[in-house]
Amino acid sequence: MTTEDAAAVEPTPEREPHDRSFFGHPRGLATLFSLEVWERFSFLGMQAILVLYFTASVADDGLAMEAGNAASIAAGYGTMVYLVSVGGGWIADRVLGSYRSVLWGGILIAAGHYTMAIPAEFSTWVGLVLISLGTGLLKPNVSTLVGKLYRTDDERRDAGFALYYMGINVGAFFGPLVTGWLGAEVGWHWGFSAAAIGMTAGLIQYVVGRRGIPGYGRGAEAALPPDVARRTRWILGGSAAAVVVVLVVLALVGRLSVDGVVDALTVIAMVAPIVYFTVMFRSPRVTGEERGRLRPFLVLWIASVAFNFVLFQAYSVLILLAEDHVDRTIFGWDVPSSWFSSYLGAAEVLVAPLVAALWTWLGPRQPHASKKVAFGALLGGLSYLVLVPAVSGQSGDWRIAVWWMLVSLLLLGLGDVLLQTTGLSATTKLAPLAFSSQSMAVWFLSVALANGIQAQTVRFYGEVPDGVYFAVNGAVPVIVAVVVLALSPWMKRTMHPVH
Repeated sequence: MTTEDAAAVEPTPEREPHDRSFFGHPRGLATLFSLEVWERFSFLGMQAILVLYFTASVADDGLAMEAGNAASIAAGYGTMVYLVSVGGGWIADRVLGSYRSVLWGGILIAAGHYTMAIPAEFSTWVGLVLISLGTGLLKPNVSTLVGKLYRTDDERRDAGFALYYMGINVGAFFGPLVTGWLGAEVGWHWGFSAAAIGMTAGLIQYVVGRRGIPGYGRGAEAALPPDVARRTRWILGGSAAAVVVVLVVLALVGRLSVDGVVDALTVIAMVAPIVYFTVMFRSPRVTGEERGRLRPFLVLWIASVAFNFVLFQAYSVLILLAEDHVDRTIFGWDVPSSWFSSYLGAAEVLVAPLVAALWTWLGPRQPHASKKVAFGALLGGLSYLVLVPAVSGQSGDWRIAVWWMLVSLLLLGLGDVLLQTTGLSATTKLAPLAFSSQSMAVWFLSVALANGIQAQTVRFYGEVPDGVYFAVNGAVPVIVAVVVLALSPWMKRTMHPVH
C-alpha cells in the first residue's frame, strides 16, 4: 500500500467530529496548544528584550540606539515576520501541506534564536531573518490546523480558538519572565538562548503528538505537480538562502541601512494586502457566495489592523515607558520592565478561559462575530487613552504609579482575546476553499500592516508630548470600533455561516 493509499483510509482528525478528549475538544488541540505555548515563549520572550537590547549601551552589551529608532526597528521586524506569512500560506496549500510547513517553520525559528545567542551584532540580524522566515511558515498554518479540527457548524469552534489562544498567552507570560530576567541580570544573549531552548521543546512535543494533527501523513491540499513542486522547493530554498547571504554581506561591508529596510517593509506591507485581496476577489476559483463573504471579512481585517497597531507597541513603546517612567520598585527591587509583557500574557491567560466558557454557555445566543471584534478594538483604544491623564504635562525625571500600566495592559489583554480569537475563527469559516491557508495568511497581513504603520509612527515617541502620543494612538482603534458596530447589521446578513 502506498503512502497516499494509507492516508486515504487512515482515520483523520477531520473525520472524528465527536472527539472530546481535550477538555471537550479534539485531542489535536492539545498538541497545537502546547506548540503555541513554546512558540510564543520563544517569540515574545525574545521580543520583550529586543528593544531593550537595542537601546542598551555598548558597555552593557547593547547596540546603543535611540528609543524611537529602536522601537521602529522592532516594529519593522514584526512587519517582516507577518509579511512572510503570505508565502507560508501558499507553501502549505501548494507544496508542503500545513503539518510539514509548521514543522519546518519551527526548525527555522529555533535556528534563528540559536543564532541570536551568538554575541555578535551580525548574528542578531541573521537570527531575526531566520525567525521571520520560520514564523511566516508556522504562524498562519498552525491557526489553520486548529480550524480543521472542527466542522464549520461546530459550536465548539470559537471556544476551541479561545483555548488555543490561551496557550499562546501561557507562553507570552512565561517567556518574558525568563528571558527578561536573564537579559537584565545575566546578559542579553542568555535571554536569546532561553528562547531557542523553548522553541526546541515545542518542536519535540509537536512531533510526538503528530497523529492528532489534521493532514499528518499527507501533502498539500492543492499540490503542485511533482516536478513543479520539486523545482519550487529548490527555488524557495535558494531564494531564502540568497536573501540571508545578501543581507549578511551588506551588513559586513557597512552598506545595509536598517532604516531603509524598515521603510521598504512598510511599503510592502501596504501593497501586499491590496494585491492579495484583489487576487481573491477576481479568482475564478472563488465562487460568488465566497466572494460575498470576503466583503465583511475585509471590515474585520481593517479592525484587526487598528487593534494590532496599538497591541504590538506593548512590546516596544510600553516597555520603554515602563523602563524610563514607571515606578517599578517593589520591596526595594526594581522589577524588569520586560516583565510587563508577562503581565499582559497573564491577563489574557486569565480571561481567555472565561471568554471560552461564556461563548460555550451562550451557544447560538452569543454576540455576532462583528460585535466581538468591535468590542476588542474598542478596548484596545481605551487601553492607551487611560494612560493620557497619567503622562500628560510631565517633565524632567518623572514616574507614574504602576497601576496605570496594569490597568492599561488589562484592557489591552481583554481586547486581544476578544478580537483575535474571533478573527482567527471567523477567517477559517469565511475563507474561500481555494485559499484556505492563504486566507489565514491574509489575516496575519493585517498584523504586518499594523506593524508597518507603527514602524513609522513610533519614531515620534519621545519627540512629541507623551499625552498627545497616547491620545492619538488610542483614538485610532476607537474610531474603527464605532464604524464596525455601525456596520454590524449588514455584516450579520452577509457573513453566513458565521454567527
